[in-house]
Amino acid sequence: MQLTLSGISQRVGAQTWLYDMSLAPAPGAVTVLLGATQAGKTTLMRLMAGLDVPSSGSVLVDGHDVTGTPVRERNVAMVYQQFINYPSMTVYDNIASPLKLGGRPKAEIDRRVRELAAKLHIDVFLDRLPAELSGGQQQRVALARALAKNAPLMLLDEPLVNLDYKLREELREELSALFAAGDATVIYATTEPSEALLLGGWTAVMDAGELLQYGPTAEVFHRPASLRVAKAFSDPPMNLLAAEVAERGARLSTGEVIAVELPRESSRGLTLGIRASALRVQPRPGDVALPGRVELAEISGSDTFVHVHTAVGELVAQLTGVHEFDLGAGLTLHVSPTQVYAFDATGALLVAPQRRT
Repeated sequence: MQLTLSGISQRVGAQTWLYDMSLAPAPGAVTVLLGATQAGKTTLMRLMAGLDVPSSGSVLVDGHDVTGTPVRERNVAMVYQQFINYPSMTVYDNIASPLKLGGRPKAEIDRRVRELAAKLHIDVFLDRLPAELSGGQQQRVALARALAKNAPLMLLDEPLVNLDYKLREELREELSALFAAGDATVIYATTEPSEALLLGGWTAVMDAGELLQYGPTAEVFHRPASLRVAKAFSDPPMNLLAAEVAERGARLSTGEVIAVELPRESSRGLTLGIRASALRVQPRPGDVALPGRVELAEISGSDTFVHVHTAVGELVAQLTGVHEFDLGAGLTLHVSPTQVYAFDATGALLVAPQRRT
């Protein structure tokens, strides 16, 4: 199905929750709504579902205006942060409920329920009540019920946020495979850039009720249209350095010049962006050196995040593998000029690193 939001906005009293925006998510694919809490993701999804009516603009499905059509009259499946299941029904009956409402044959219902339960690793719990399951297992039940509905539009509002780290990692991979195997248009809201990179064929970046950029996930990540998008789509946060235009690139506050190729008409004031993964402790030919001292080193999974105080500001480097650093010790970080972003005084993107093909 083709869902199209045309010039929609949402106001509640004197407050604007969504500013005028238009969006047509790619049909039959996953679109991730990425943004911090209160960016407007849930408000936007409620308009998509028909739970609310926009203050202005229209919602179209396959070219037909459905603005104001209530959710019960639309074929939509939804999964929320909370574990919403029917408490008096077994896991089996919870998953089967949308199929029974659709009048499917008993044999088909049984096959579909057991197939989804097996994919989500809850087949051993089919005879139990939701209250007898852990939080992660209950959320798998809610996901299975939504998938069983086989709706052309599936909305997931931060469905993994209340689960522990290990469960989130497992379910992300499972959901990615399930979505790829289906033909529904999936809208998935998250605050985590890593989820967008894993799940999203397409990503819409939102901030404070505004739609900042929409496009293929890899393109939005590697070529953020603005500083606001780069901040929203970086974890850990992108390192930002104040600079100004110099004859052969961008001059840092220390006088060091980074040889980035800026457009001729660039504004004098710049902000340079360096992703944590672009910083290294071992230099390569052509690198710029950023000396400093270690303030913190923390291990996360198979990476080490080292925080370094330098003359140009606080920097965070993401190093592959487990590394040990003494607090307060001197450490020089290195970056290639080809891995540096540049934004003008208004925050618009001027230069982005070239992607490896």
